[in-house]
Amino acid sequence: MGELDKILAVLGEVRHRLVRTMLVLAPIFGFLVTFELKPYPLHVLGRTIPFAYPWPNLFYNVTAQVFRALVQLMLPSNVVLLNVGVGDSILVQVEIGALLTLILGMPWIVHEVSAFLVPALRRNEREMIRRIGIPATILFAIGTALGVFVLTPLTFRLLFLYVAAMGLAPVLGVQQFVQFALLYPLAFGLVFELPVFVYSLTRLGVVRAAVWRRHWRGAVIGSLVFGMIVTPDNSGITMLLVATPMIALYLGGAWFAGRWESRATKRRSGPAAVTG
Repeated sequence: MGELDKILAVLGEVRHRLVRTMLVLAPIFGFLVTFELKPYPLHVLGRTIPFAYPWPNLFYNVTAQVFRALVQLMLPSNVVLLNVGVGDSILVQVEIGALLTLILGMPWIVHEVSAFLVPALRRNEREMIRRIGIPATILFAIGTALGVFVLTPLTFRLLFLYVAAMGLAPVLGVQQFVQFALLYPLAFGLVFELPVFVYSLTRLGVVRAAVWRRHWRGAVIGSLVFGMIVTPDNSGITMLLVATPMIALYLGGAWFAGRWESRATKRRSGPAAVTG
């Protein structure tokens, strides 16, 4: 098989995986923007169990319900949201729907990506992916949850304290709110993947554990720069809210990488010592 045939075969496999992925994601997105979840309490054995059933609604759909929940959770009660552009409300529903679709469809996306990549991986690489899969998922979920329930509401409260101190009206555009409310927790979730990234590179033999420890100062500076980029204000407070756990996670990843490397060295030197 020539090089061109190999490239065409790879492209054909990519197209096949993308089509399979879209066949799952498209119905999820369609449901989110065309149905609402109507609450219906179930009474079982004297207990009330919260339940909801889908009902067609093009306007007050699942994305609109999630938007209202985010507003109630994250914004101070006196803040007024404005629909500045004509189509802002539609774009907001599309953005929330796209994000929820990715979250709900992530198991299938991971399955398709794995099915595409695994045949090209070596045995140790496949073993490493299996080992880090669950910790990476848990860390991402923890980071995103902290971003949604703690960090983002705290950031909005701090920012609107400055607004109140200046005597300004607490007003926010709906697009600016949604973009920050969605991207900020996601960025924090990605930050929590840092230990997995550090550990994986060491386990694959790409970066020695001593390198991570030696360059901790660069990691601190990089964390501060990242916190400055993803936060919307110039106070430095929200930058530290992101950078501080990022530094701690980097150091934790370096520790786990060093621990694995020392154990691997002992395993390799053990049989040699016995033989000698």
